[in-house]
Amino acid sequence: MTLIRSSAGPNPLRGFQVDRTSIRRIGRELRRPECILAEPDGTLWAADARGGVVRIASDGSQQMICQTPDPHFDLSKSSAHSLLEGTLPNGLAFARNGDFLISNFGTDRLERMTRSGATSVLLDRIDGQPLGKVNFVLRDSRDRIWITVSTMINPWSEAINSTLADGSIVLLDEKGARVVADGFRFTNEIRFDAREEWLYVAETTGKRVTRFRVRPDGSLTDREVFGPSNLGAGVIDGIAFDAYGNLWATMIFSDRLVAITPEGDLLELLDDGDPEATAQFEAAFATGAPVPFDVLLECGGPVCNWLASVTFGGADLSTVYLGGLRATDIPFFRSPVAGLPMVHWRQ
Repeated sequence: MTLIRSSAGPNPLRGFQVDRTSIRRIGRELRRPECILAEPDGTLWAADARGGVVRIASDGSQQMICQTPDPHFDLSKSSAHSLLEGTLPNGLAFARNGDFLISNFGTDRLERMTRSGATSVLLDRIDGQPLGKVNFVLRDSRDRIWITVSTMINPWSEAINSTLADGSIVLLDEKGARVVADGFRFTNEIRFDAREEWLYVAETTGKRVTRFRVRPDGSLTDREVFGPSNLGAGVIDGIAFDAYGNLWATMIFSDRLVAITPEGDLLELLDDGDPEATAQFEAAFATGAPVPFDVLLECGGPVCNWLASVTFGGADLSTVYLGGLRATDIPFFRSPVAGLPMVHWRQ
């Protein structure tokens, strides 16, 4: 494994544990706030299962913005019959102009939504075939859009097993859409390092992070595992870099928050899972068969049930927000190290 550069001085995460008594909460009556975006003014945006995003101001006031068909977009060009049929916003990113890029886990496509809710379809097929179970979207500094497809299986719960590897990464740029990497075990969140030299991939059912060197044309090379080949109990979901170079990760179903240091060491920051339920999940997962959904439903902890994502925000990027598939609000706490600014903080 090639090491990555880090800031000078000792790693501020070594020895750090999340103090449960310091955890505060924002938002109310949210539905499946899987992905959270933070803006410099303190505004948060959370994906919501009602079909859109919730805007949460720094004072706690909030507004639900639902997706509506864009009257200027010809939906007949899309394979879907209705824009809102089965909608389930999952991963979010900001377009350069502030619109939302939405990887819709329900409609299986990449969508674009204005801040008033007008929504159009950016991508739902590739090489003439359905895109698959779209999970996450990320925009880079060159305005290219990177999309993860977790699996081609529907329902997605059948893909929660240790043997299936049908996930992929799609790049959408001025040349169009193309698959740039595949063979992943449930492709989930992706992130770039500070220089966008490497792309890091959360392989959920692989229990690991894989990374690629990014070439100028968007092709990916030098595939390798970053950090431990097995991150332990649960399966990895969301990832985010801090400014030191630690890669934070959520382990869903065990509800652990961990970090991989630049040297590849694993740090445990929070363990909020139910030990008995986690053990049942691990036993079922080890069989290689899909984990029964009733086993999944027993998993999770009180801080952020089915812990799925980690986001840095606040004016100094030192506030950590957690997203959960079964959460109804957003827990947050202070970090000893600031997050790595995302592209929308720098533009």
